[in-house]
Amino acid sequence: MKQNQTKTDSASKPTRLGVKGEAMKQQRPDLRPIRRLLPFVLRYRWRVLAVIGFLLVSSAAALGIPSIAGQLIDKGFLTQNIEAVGQYGLLAIGVAALMALGAAGRFYFMSILGERVLTDLRRKVFDHLLLLDATFFDMHRVGELTSRLNGDVVTIRGALNATLSMAMRNIVTLVGAVSLMFLTSPYMALTIIVVGPAIVAPVVMFARRLRRQSRRTTDTMAEMSAMATEALGATKTIKSFVQEEEQSAHYGQRAEDSYQAEVSRLVTRATLLGGMSFLATSALVVLVWWGSKAVFDGVVTPGELTQFMLYALMASNALTNLSEVLGTLQTVAGATERLVEILDTEPGIQSPPNPVALPVPALGTVRFDKVSFAYGTRDDEPVIAELDFSVAQGRTVALVGASGAGKSTIFALVQRFYDVTSGQVLVDGIDVRQVDPAELRRRFAYVEQEPTIFAGTIAENIRFGRPGASFEELEAASKAALVHDFVLNLPNGYDSIVGERGVMLSGGQKQRLAIARALLKDAPILLLDEATSALDAESERLVQVALARLMEGRTTLVIAHRLATIRDADSIIVLEKGQLIGQGTHAELVRKGGKYAELAKLQFRDEVLPAAE
Repeated sequence: MKQNQTKTDSASKPTRLGVKGEAMKQQRPDLRPIRRLLPFVLRYRWRVLAVIGFLLVSSAAALGIPSIAGQLIDKGFLTQNIEAVGQYGLLAIGVAALMALGAAGRFYFMSILGERVLTDLRRKVFDHLLLLDATFFDMHRVGELTSRLNGDVVTIRGALNATLSMAMRNIVTLVGAVSLMFLTSPYMALTIIVVGPAIVAPVVMFARRLRRQSRRTTDTMAEMSAMATEALGATKTIKSFVQEEEQSAHYGQRAEDSYQAEVSRLVTRATLLGGMSFLATSALVVLVWWGSKAVFDGVVTPGELTQFMLYALMASNALTNLSEVLGTLQTVAGATERLVEILDTEPGIQSPPNPVALPVPALGTVRFDKVSFAYGTRDDEPVIAELDFSVAQGRTVALVGASGAGKSTIFALVQRFYDVTSGQVLVDGIDVRQVDPAELRRRFAYVEQEPTIFAGTIAENIRFGRPGASFEELEAASKAALVHDFVLNLPNGYDSIVGERGVMLSGGQKQRLAIARALLKDAPILLLDEATSALDAESERLVQVALARLMEGRTTLVIAHRLATIRDADSIIVLEKGQLIGQGTHAELVRKGGKYAELAKLQFRDEVLPAAE
């Protein structure tokens, strides 16, 4: 059973997404990230077929207009046949109606398809983020990830709605117009072979540059968003330290970086658009000269020249529009690339291929068997070294030590937020690496020192422990945690909004709400980070009563900052720099002397403590 499994490369050596993206681009410089959107699009094939159908109808109708114009000149104007003029005029109106119908249908189905793909992509990225391990979030700020989830997806929306639709229409128009130019007059179409490469080459060159600059723009925007999220979430701290000007300067610098990146991108895009406009106009002048010569030589008719020039104009406009669309798509490619990096990031913590089932009913035991661990984000500096202890069913074990001693890391390892470097962590006698992580974490209820309260109602926050719980079960947990009494005094009772991060509640109320959540989960093992250290005397008394009810009949691991709260613990583990330096009851550790005795002497000055041995 014992497996000294080391962490995977992705977990032990985490990589920032931006660095990973640069490596990906070096390995696959010609691969368009936007292709990764195809699976999301192809899920809705009937909508894609509808878009293509309406696109072909509108494009075919548009391509029919020059042919009608050519016939109108040769068989109407030149022959002065007013009936022919009327017939071709009515035909043009019918074709215009068909073109309008096709354009409306294409726009509608493309827009619906784009919104559907946008929703699926956002959900896919969010779901994948929830699967990623703690190391990933150690390396990335929430504001940056939020920028990718929201800003980048919105950028892609533009491509899937208007830009991609325009690109498809112009591609069909360009191919159709060039083909019909050859059919109309192969002689005049020879000019395309000369001017075509001169127009296409700059587009390809500038497109690559534009993609790099688009990526830089999205990265700087994400950095600015991350900084703003961090600062706005700590406004009281900023005001307390009078750091408004400094934070404003930091944000201003990031905003300026974003501006400069966007200016650089716009210069490249403007150069591309201007160059394309000049080249397209020059090409049309060449065609006019060549076509006029052909008419004078009797090679083509005036109607054929008109028809050819209209096709040439359509092709020129399509090519110019495609250069603009290409610029937008390069921006989209940069945004897509950032999202793809998230989707391609594999979780460092995964369920084993054949997970071992935990015993039922739960035993509620925990054992650390010579565990060593180092965070990959801290240059592999050991945080825990050869840690060995066990917690029996129904017992309460307290973890004591200075900040950085490894107490919180123990909580993280027992829930397998990280994998140990060596040794093994066993829950109910099973190595946690052999168990499905979700099944493992159902065995724990965690009450933090500063509990996470979500922006919703009191009922929603308590039901977070067990979403399917009935109101009767919720109310019972609330009464046991001493939440029910203060809820009755609120205007909307359990439906009262608590505000973002529970700003509408006091510290003691938030702690009791977190305890009610843990009671509702009804897990066999409790993980308690000292929940009373920042409370006033009355709030502390109420929380202690609620905690006592929560701990009844459960195995409990407690991180202790105040020794008074763990004097009755069955065992106290004293940690220093990740190593176990003492273990025993409160009285035993005081008698032994050492680190714990020193702490006890400081915190219990008014009491007579047992003499050290």
